[in-house]
Amino acid sequence: MDAVYEIDGDRMVPTELARGPWSPDAQHGGGPAGLLARALERADPGEAHFVSRLTIELLRPVPLTRLEVRTRTLRPGRRVQWLEGSLVADGVEVVRATALRLRTDPALALPVPAPEPLALPVPADSVAYAITFPQAQASAGFWNAMELRVAAGAFAETGDATIWFRLTVPLVAGETPSPLQRVAAAADFGNGVSAALERGKYLFINPDLSVFLHRLPVGEWVALEARTFAEAHGIGVAESALHDEEGRIGRAVQCLLVDRL
Repeated sequence: MDAVYEIDGDRMVPTELARGPWSPDAQHGGGPAGLLARALERADPGEAHFVSRLTIELLRPVPLTRLEVRTRTLRPGRRVQWLEGSLVADGVEVVRATALRLRTDPALALPVPAPEPLALPVPADSVAYAITFPQAQASAGFWNAMELRVAAGAFAETGDATIWFRLTVPLVAGETPSPLQRVAAAADFGNGVSAALERGKYLFINPDLSVFLHRLPVGEWVALEARTFAEAHGIGVAESALHDEEGRIGRAVQCLLVDRL
């Protein structure tokens, strides 16, 4: 398997690397998020090209089957533009996304403050980590498409954590993942990098993912500085500050349904 998806005509065909840990027949959220990022950054090109916000709605489990990718422009504009995308499996919409695209103008040369330096260990100074899911329904999945380095905390423990992610294979066969695709593919791991309750006893389901960016990452690594909040009535939020090796690039937020396993 040398990619997460392969192109077959006008459809995307998932490989085993697209699989999630909860069902042998369903995908991890990172692959569909990356696919829709790819579609929405390419659709209806114009001056408003920078994806400032990408929201993914996971309407149903995404099956490991051929996917149709659809896009449409909700509101055209030279400075501000809204687009919508969806993934359709066997005629059923399984994921929906919206993108807010804004124009950029380097000639503005705005007198903004110098960015704060990166306040966490870079990937080379972080600890290599391989995700394992004891409850995984298959040996291969989307976690095998990622290289991880732990900068702070621990993936398998309760509390906050900061972890670097790098796609090690193309999202789509024959293509180099764009910076936006790398962010979208990694950001879905925020609910998992951190945990508000003991792992193995509670379930955290994120039906959505919203990524907000003020610049695109430089290089292949994206860090999630993650924190999860949960309430006794079963609602939570996972927040991840997003970084590259030069500093902060944005934020990702996921709504959580929390329950006992």
